[in-house]
Amino acid sequence: MEGFPELSAVRMDTGCSGAGICNPDQLTQFHMPNPNLDKEELAKFEALAQRWWDREGEFKPLHDINALRLDFIDSHAELAGKKVLDIGCGGGILTEAMTRKGAEVTGIDLGRASLAVAQLHAKEQQLEIEYRLISAEELAGQEPESYDVVTCLEMLEHVPDPAAIVKACTRLLKPAGHAFFSTINRSPKSLLFAIVGAEYVLGLLPKGTHQYEKLIRPGELDRWIRQAGLHTAEITGMQYNPITKVYRLSSDPSVNYLVFASRP
Repeated sequence: MEGFPELSAVRMDTGCSGAGICNPDQLTQFHMPNPNLDKEELAKFEALAQRWWDREGEFKPLHDINALRLDFIDSHAELAGKKVLDIGCGGGILTEAMTRKGAEVTGIDLGRASLAVAQLHAKEQQLEIEYRLISAEELAGQEPESYDVVTCLEMLEHVPDPAAIVKACTRLLKPAGHAFFSTINRSPKSLLFAIVGAEYVLGLLPKGTHQYEKLIRPGELDRWIRQAGLHTAEITGMQYNPITKVYRLSSDPSVNYLVFASRP
């Protein structure tokens, strides 16, 4: 979106409407004594919040892979008419796309600035989306078994306890509900391509976006999924061709990968 306003110019509605954040005070309230967040990681995204909808800016890779992610989710979950939760929604890139597919979507995040941008953009697009400043764990305590689909994409590698997020996803899902995760493998190939290549050579992402030790192997994520009571139905890789600048799904999960899981 061209000419996106600075965050200081973003006005939060003080009345409660049918969608969005009803009161700006909600954006500063954490009820959990120790929320599952890394303050330094959160600060990195908050500093870039005004750039969420700049398709040529720091979040360009998320815009570029959004259609691929959306098609993967919709092919398994048939989003139309479903109640969906997008965990770690950021500025609402995936959230809006799922809404356009006909889903009733709630986006949650712990970044106040990102949520302000997401709410403003949804309002400009005339989309009915509820955005809330709340952790997945806290929402799971408030609204267990409430969602047909839960998504948590490009987020697990940025929190101290990713297994707790996976567990919260299980609690939030209705029986027979579907969960979708995406993250980056911790492998020599991902170090070369996702960090050195993407951040330091090609400049696809800001330097320091990812820390190698926080990346997650598919086997680790699958174990957390099984321990939480879900069943891993599919693990699919995502590959980027720097020559054609095209992303595609692949059978190789050695760098980026998507996971589809279901609750019995």
